[in-house]
Amino acid sequence: MTNVHLVGGLDIAELTFFAFFLFFLGLVWYLRGEDRREGYPVEDDLSGALHGGSEPLFFKPPKTFVLPHGLGEVMMPNPNDRDEMPTNVLTRIWPGEPLDVVGDKLTSGVGPASIAQRADRPDLDMHGEPRIVPLRLIGHPVTVHPNDVDPRGLPVVGLDGGKAGTVKELWMDRAESVLRYLEIDLAGGTGTVLMPMAMVEVSRSGVVTDAITGAQFAGVPRTKSLDQVTLLEEEKITAYFGAGYLWATPARAEPLI
Repeated sequence: MTNVHLVGGLDIAELTFFAFFLFFLGLVWYLRGEDRREGYPVEDDLSGALHGGSEPLFFKPPKTFVLPHGLGEVMMPNPNDRDEMPTNVLTRIWPGEPLDVVGDKLTSGVGPASIAQRADRPDLDMHGEPRIVPLRLIGHPVTVHPNDVDPRGLPVVGLDGGKAGTVKELWMDRAESVLRYLEIDLAGGTGTVLMPMAMVEVSRSGVVTDAITGAQFAGVPRTKSLDQVTLLEEEKITAYFGAGYLWATPARAEPLI
């Protein structure tokens, strides 16, 4: 009994490895539980019914987050505050079947037109002020660099060459000093809409987008305020133009081969 080894050939390197493995396993377990506050528990693909949510080994209890700038509190996950299943689609027969949109595809909220149900209030900067505003509301002078083309006053053309209107104003992200939207004065005096700056090409001859046609500008979701855009409105506007890359014309929705 003089050669009894309680740990055998176990050394510091192995202990370190096992400790790291257990720590990493616990970290993954913790993070996978925390991320279920956003988007989990999963929903049934056909009915939208919730799965789980109460198993202590996999799901975390609801947690209250305090929002900045006096916007109150929000509890996650909240099973009573979830996106509704779309009603403007044909009924699916089996799980995973692609949704076929009924009606206007660009505002369907399905596929490339999908949106997140964000708060219907403007995004705020560190001072609690609206983050994205037209240049006319910024207190200090903001100008376009002389080497760049100022799009204000230029015609706006869709992917089909149809004229949609003219650029009326530029909307800037004050937190990052970046242009986010062009305010378009629609032809015929039918109002103004916002167009994402990332989906346009500006030249001295005009502003062109390859997202939607000239006629489809009339259907761009409008903002409630002429001087503010809410987070939810940003989702809808971006989704409208994004869906155009698949559904703006019938040919785009067809396979290449």
